[in-house]
Amino acid sequence: MSAHTAVTNAIPLLTPYQMGKFQLSHRIVLAPLTRQRSYGNVPQPHAILYYSQRATNGGLLITEATGVSDTAQGYEHTPGIWTKEQVEAWKPIVDAVHAKGGIFFCQLWHVGRVSNEGFQPNGQAPISCTDKPITPQIRANGLDTAEFSTPRRLRTDEIPGIVNDFRLAARNAIEAGFDGVEIHGANGYLIDQFMKDNVNDRTDKYGGSLENRCKFALDIVEAVVNEIGPDRVGIRLSPFTDYMQASDSNPDALGLYMAKSLNKYGILYCHVIEPRMAKAEGEEVEHSLLPMRKAFNGTFIAAGGYKREEGNKAVAAGNTDLVAFGRLFLANPDLPKRFELDAPLNKYHRETFYTSDPVVGYTDYPFLETIA
Repeated sequence: MSAHTAVTNAIPLLTPYQMGKFQLSHRIVLAPLTRQRSYGNVPQPHAILYYSQRATNGGLLITEATGVSDTAQGYEHTPGIWTKEQVEAWKPIVDAVHAKGGIFFCQLWHVGRVSNEGFQPNGQAPISCTDKPITPQIRANGLDTAEFSTPRRLRTDEIPGIVNDFRLAARNAIEAGFDGVEIHGANGYLIDQFMKDNVNDRTDKYGGSLENRCKFALDIVEAVVNEIGPDRVGIRLSPFTDYMQASDSNPDALGLYMAKSLNKYGILYCHVIEPRMAKAEGEEVEHSLLPMRKAFNGTFIAAGGYKREEGNKAVAAGNTDLVAFGRLFLANPDLPKRFELDAPLNKYHRETFYTSDPVVGYTDYPFLETIA
């Protein structure tokens, strides 16, 4: 046994894992992180370096949230995958990750009501399951206030068209070379808006009961699975959080229903945000991902403020298969290597998370060997 094997055997996060047809060499996943550096909604050449820096042989990377249509946008400089130009721009980024042996999934996104008329085609109202607006919010930088336009409630007959946008985006992602897609059903965006009962006030077949509220999400899963195959499809969910004023009165029931329902489609993975992310630091968490973990047949990915030790414990206890890391992976492009050596970590710089600079806070975080 080599010294390397001996080390990784002692570190659960660094043990191999078979995810469907993908052989992962470790269980550390790059979480989807909005970076706002895709000018004009087109991925840029600087993303080639950003993603390839974080790619490892047999490591899973998930892209930043990527819009499925021209109505899907709600933030400056976020990428899309609905035009030919966008698909072509993703290709060299995907190639660079594959050149390092990485496995790369594209996160498909529609913001729904988390938008305003300035981001929408012809200045129209953002679309949602509801016409209830979000109240203004202080942005992540702590300075600016985000203003949201009153959304337009989608008619029942329009919903299949939105489902189709996700299907076409999935097809485009495969054309761009991605290994698969992650449907973004979390964080208070469109799919989450349909699922959560404090937002969804519909009276048609997409509202009311838990089953009806989850129908939109499952329609999308079905359409995407039929387009590209279940072995290339994951979904991200956040039943326990209330991002963007989207909360549910019974998140345990919502999470469990979704986990069980997803089994019908045989999708590859379910990626869920920890309930603790809805709490203040140190507050007691009364919910757990374990019921969802036990109910779902595929690979389970947990996310939400994990550190090295917590991630190792969660994998060792069988509470999750993989752990997604966001801020730590942003600040430490060689995170798997640092976890292996238990090396000190770079601090992340919150103030540069969402600047549009092509280098600062993006590709300039140092690697271990450049520090030594």
